[in-house]
Amino acid sequence: MDAPLVPQVTITPEGGGSSREMQQKDWDGAAEGTSEDDLLSDNESKSRGIITLEPLVDAGENKPWWKLKTIVQWPFSATQRRRLSWVQLAGHKGNFKAADEGSILKKFSENEVRCFEKLAGDALLPFVPAYHGVVEKDGESFLHMTDLLANFDLPNVMDCKMGVRTYLEEELVRARERPKPREDLYKKMMEVDSEGPTPQEHSLQGVTKPRYMQWRETMSSTHTLGFRIEGIKKFDGTCRTDFKKTRSKQDVIQVFSDFVGENRSIIKSYVSRLKEIREALSLSEFFKRHEVIGSSLLFIHDHTDMAQVWLIDFGKTTPLPEGQTLKHDVLWQEGNREDGYLWGLQNLIHTLESVSGEVEKLEQ
Repeated sequence: MDAPLVPQVTITPEGGGSSREMQQKDWDGAAEGTSEDDLLSDNESKSRGIITLEPLVDAGENKPWWKLKTIVQWPFSATQRRRLSWVQLAGHKGNFKAADEGSILKKFSENEVRCFEKLAGDALLPFVPAYHGVVEKDGESFLHMTDLLANFDLPNVMDCKMGVRTYLEEELVRARERPKPREDLYKKMMEVDSEGPTPQEHSLQGVTKPRYMQWRETMSSTHTLGFRIEGIKKFDGTCRTDFKKTRSKQDVIQVFSDFVGENRSIIKSYVSRLKEIREALSLSEFFKRHEVIGSSLLFIHDHTDMAQVWLIDFGKTTPLPEGQTLKHDVLWQEGNREDGYLWGLQNLIHTLESVSGEVEKLEQ
């Protein structure tokens, strides 16, 4: 598990055709499989950390807008008429709505529902948000889940996306079927690294989806460590999502050090929780039988030194064919579906232990 674990990819430009801004998607309508980078640039599409959740009850009405689908009783409080501030460090705006105190609604994903149902009797259950079923408003469905921030006072939050890739193998295959140079992906590549495009791509002002998907992972610690930091929101309201080129172990250690404020108690709690998660993963039948892509570990702590880590986001976690299992800590080669999750988790633990060691040196 200490050996380098990086994708075996060959990045070559693919020519032919032209592209349009945003309206033209390589795989239209594939909501379950759409990569987070298939849409607008981060500044346009991401929440930038703080979002305002829509109220549960419409103003001036006494009736809630929800309609139960899978829950018999759900005692909402009238106080939810006010608008609530919440934290969303990754994903696209509109994914969450306010619910009863201590819970939230997340935009419906059939794949994620299936995952929560399978997790119900699994060793990972204590480490995922409590799932309370599905509710509906005006024909739109939402997952009702526990709000992981509810018990914290002015929390600090970090989202770490796990694994050596954030796209499914089937996404790469589909993208290759229509390898048209896209102007929006060219611009996104230029935003991160102006030297990223090849001379041919500069000439076309377009980058194909397969090329972008593979290049994207090589720019961050996804490629070097098996995880990457998506965003951080601090207790004072400041938010950072500019980690696209945070690649080296030392840079990641520095980000974590800033996040925990050199608080050894919080670091110790995080390391302990990650080791508990590692143990649960080793026992989990769900984990053995799923390709875990695009899932994150959510770190939360506050000034009381309370700290927790949760597994979140299962929209792209995909079951394997009957009888097949994954190790999650061996080299990914296209076709084996390995995701590198355990390798990334081990590096994450090492990162926090390194932060703890540096804090200890400062205190001596």
